[in-house]
Amino acid sequence: MKCLLIASESAEVLFYWTDPEFHHSVYEKFRFSTADDDQVPAFEDAVNTLFAPIIISCSNLIEKLGDTYTSFTSENNHLYILHQFGDCLYIAVNGDNEENEDDLRRKIYVLKRLIEIHFGLVTLDSAIMKRELRPSDTDRRRQIWKMFQSLLVTYSRLREFDQSFLVEAVERLIQPQICENCIELLERQVVQQVNASAEGAGEEIVHAFILVHTKLLAFYSSRNASLLKPSDLLTLILIAQDLYPYDCTAEEVTAQEVQSTSQPEVFYTPSSTPLGSSRAGASRREPKNSFVFTFTDPDIQVAEDSLQSLECSSTLPVIPRRIFLDTMLKEGFCPMMPHTMYCMSLWPGISLVLLTKIPSSTFALSMYQLLDIFSVLEKKLSEGTDQGHFSRSNPSLPELKQKMDKFTKMLGDRETQLQDAWLDFRNRIFSRSETSSSMEILQACRNMKHQLCVFYRQCFLCFPGGRIPHISQRLQDRVLKIVQDKLVDWKEFLLTKCKRNVTLVSYLEDFPGLVHFIYVDRTVGQMIAPSLNTVGKSPSELGQGPLARFIKNKVWSIIGLSRHYLQKGYTTLTLRDGDYYCCYFLWFENELGYKLEVMELPYLPSESAPIGMLAGDYYRKLLRYYAKSHPSEMVKCYELLTIHLGVIPTDSIIQQACELARKLWEPTRIPLL
Repeated sequence: MKCLLIASESAEVLFYWTDPEFHHSVYEKFRFSTADDDQVPAFEDAVNTLFAPIIISCSNLIEKLGDTYTSFTSENNHLYILHQFGDCLYIAVNGDNEENEDDLRRKIYVLKRLIEIHFGLVTLDSAIMKRELRPSDTDRRRQIWKMFQSLLVTYSRLREFDQSFLVEAVERLIQPQICENCIELLERQVVQQVNASAEGAGEEIVHAFILVHTKLLAFYSSRNASLLKPSDLLTLILIAQDLYPYDCTAEEVTAQEVQSTSQPEVFYTPSSTPLGSSRAGASRREPKNSFVFTFTDPDIQVAEDSLQSLECSSTLPVIPRRIFLDTMLKEGFCPMMPHTMYCMSLWPGISLVLLTKIPSSTFALSMYQLLDIFSVLEKKLSEGTDQGHFSRSNPSLPELKQKMDKFTKMLGDRETQLQDAWLDFRNRIFSRSETSSSMEILQACRNMKHQLCVFYRQCFLCFPGGRIPHISQRLQDRVLKIVQDKLVDWKEFLLTKCKRNVTLVSYLEDFPGLVHFIYVDRTVGQMIAPSLNTVGKSPSELGQGPLARFIKNKVWSIIGLSRHYLQKGYTTLTLRDGDYYCCYFLWFENELGYKLEVMELPYLPSESAPIGMLAGDYYRKLLRYYAKSHPSEMVKCYELLTIHLGVIPTDSIIQQACELARKLWEPTRIPLL
């Protein structure tokens, strides 16, 4: 019973997603209210009718009080979380008690981030964003809604089964030799070849990486590329998993069918075979007293079973997608810089992702700088801090005039509406003969923002024939063939290694009693944790039984509890939970690895953005906050979660946690590039 909705202030549904249970309950509700089944309204209209009272109530509260409620529980025990972003109201609902307030709020912020990464600076203008989310063309609207609905389903699935999306950090596939070879391959045979080709449509690859399911095998950035934020990289992994999903539950069913219908392989210790006897004849012999043993290693079984499934890779053509990412250029910082994303399936479970910089991306930086200045002016005018002699009291206006005149001159005769809006604003601000009220200047400022967003949309979101200009299909196929030829001998190994990337057995000798751990380097957004697969053909060391599910549920619950206390400012949590002892630590170090003193962290209200990278990038803000007291040092942030058997003494557990953190510190320092 789950639902997520975006609505305008006029109670118009801009987007919705429901699970089958919620969909069925809404249908039944309206079916019983009508005498004839043919009179049941369309589902979109039914959702609009169902949520209209809540939306109108929120709009009235905001209009009269400037505030509204953020959560409530209905009579039928449905939990509602509401959040207002500009003129759009986000509503998340859960009616089966499977999600709490933090889960629903996190889902709202993740959806907002996905919208921003697909629409860019258009999201600064609510009118344009509403038209993008709900186009008048029904087919286009269905396509956009289906895309975001699919992304939400993929995110929920990954967060339920994948540790990297649970803690929101990138997990690398630990195989240095293959990683090094792949980085060299990406540099010399992929990036350089595409960037030098005339079939590249003027695009330049800035980032290229290879994924094995959700784990990062290799990552390469060109020399002139900006640093890709860990939060953006994790979002791209989410999009790649949505384009080429991996259904672990289907694999579990297949594994159970195979297990129930097949016998384990039986091997016999062979006697010495005389020279000249045939191999076939020797294989048929079964000595009476030979030792019989069975081979049931699940890793080998996966490698063998995957041979057939990997033979047929996806033959569908790659559909490029326009993506907007934060970029640091020589000229300055530019959020939501347009890129083109190519996600190619090498084989099921292994993907190649290319990010290219488009030729017209220089427009994006100029438009962001102008929008930033107009946003500051709009805020000051709305607050009433700049009135009267506006041009003389604001030092940013001469800079704005210079940049805007240069920008409109570069446009020439194009975009007459933008140039007319600038002429109107300039006359109201800089003309000494014409006096305008602050309200008129505010309206002119908002009109300028709107026209800039319209031009931004025309440059980066409107394409001739509805197709994004992209690298030729022939060049894409050539790149795909190059990477496949390089990895063809390693594909089965990589898929098996992905399921057992880190094994707990290798740590038990040094850390007796350790059941599980998750170590996260929040500075680079990477994590290390033993594999915790409870489904599929290759489970972790805990197997597929109740113990594995019990430990998995405990890990998920401890992560949620640690975030709850971190939100209140606590950096250490120790908890005895039945037969287990759970610990959580967050600390700061300098670049040399020396631990920095503990300081009080800010308390976050319950309605603030959830802790993580996808929902506001809490840790980047935390690092900036802590770095203020250490301006001369490079501050790094780390997290460690451990679960021990409860019989281990508390002092030993704390000591083990310190030693484990020191042991894990080195692998995370291996650079991605």
